[in-house]
Amino acid sequence: MQNDLSKRLMWSGLLAGLGALASLAVSRIAAMIWRKAFDEDPPE
Repeated sequence: MQNDLSKRLMWSGLLAGLGALASLAVSRIAAMIWRKAFDEDPPE
């Protein structure tokens, strides 16, 4: 029982970590595209 709980917690942590990394990567890519398209920094 405890092994299942620890596996679920590790899975949730892995998903959260990868989701955060993906969000950062997408944000940087979007900012690069914005800068190339409009030659200015994206709005805050």
